[in-house]
Amino acid sequence: MMRRDLVHHKQTHRALKIRKKHIPLPEIYEQYLFYQQQSLQISQNTRRRVRRVLVLFHGYLETNQIELSRLKIDHLDAFISGFKVKQSSLRVYRSHLRGFLKYLYHEKGIIKKDLATLLVGPRQFAKQKPPKFLRPEEVLKLFASLELCTPAKIRTYAIVHLAYFLGLRPVEISRITFDDISFSKRELLLAKRKADNPITLPVPENVLKAIAVYVLKARPKSPDRHLFLSFDFPYRPLSSGTVVFYLFKTMKEAGLDASGYWLRHTYAQNLLKMGRSIYEIKEMLGHDSIESTGVYLHIHTELMRKVLFNETL
Repeated sequence: MMRRDLVHHKQTHRALKIRKKHIPLPEIYEQYLFYQQQSLQISQNTRRRVRRVLVLFHGYLETNQIELSRLKIDHLDAFISGFKVKQSSLRVYRSHLRGFLKYLYHEKGIIKKDLATLLVGPRQFAKQKPPKFLRPEEVLKLFASLELCTPAKIRTYAIVHLAYFLGLRPVEISRITFDDISFSKRELLLAKRKADNPITLPVPENVLKAIAVYVLKARPKSPDRHLFLSFDFPYRPLSSGTVVFYLFKTMKEAGLDASGYWLRHTYAQNLLKMGRSIYEIKEMLGHDSIESTGVYLHIHTELMRKVLFNETL
């Protein structure tokens, strides 16, 4: 009896694993799925998930008698709003649908407007964490703690100046070469940035002096053109992780519960106080979108008070 029950259990378990019926789609959908598999090299699991969304989307269009060539953003919003799922799932559905819309616009010319750029969800302001930055007294505390007594501390001294006065990311600091620096023009070229947006920044005199002290008194003699090198032969360029480590170590030694990125955020705050526009700050920080830079506006308390209450501080 027990053996018979065990056989029945195995048969039931196998039945649960039977795949859902493969629902055929119109040719344009199948072409897109084939395009994804061949050109984008997506996995079979991802392809199945995309197909499920497209099956539902095609059903919605058929039910409402909407042709693909006459699609509007209102149709797409109505389709997405029909799902009673978590926001995280809706983001995935939108992503799958955006891929299909891009295909219809760029590859096939079936729709006359790139609707993919319009299919976005609500901004999650509640989840947005504003950047942390140093207060004026903390900045003074940090620079007062810096020393020039060892080669490592001289190197860190120059790194801190670049992070605070130019707002450079650790990876940007690690990539600087002698070819990027013009001491005569007082400029620094950042040829490779996160947003692929090269820029030449003016370099304050105190930063140039910090770099010069490091080059003359601390930097190992090496033909390598990278500015910052390790102190162990064969004197390799510092990695971005090493820059992060030394910035964090410096903050800790100064008694500050902060990371090196706080210096970059403080740089943005200083630009706001100087009256620079959000678009100028975007370029100087190397952001790929104005939304990334806009976060800094939410934490500039002095500017907000002045604008809202006409209050002079």
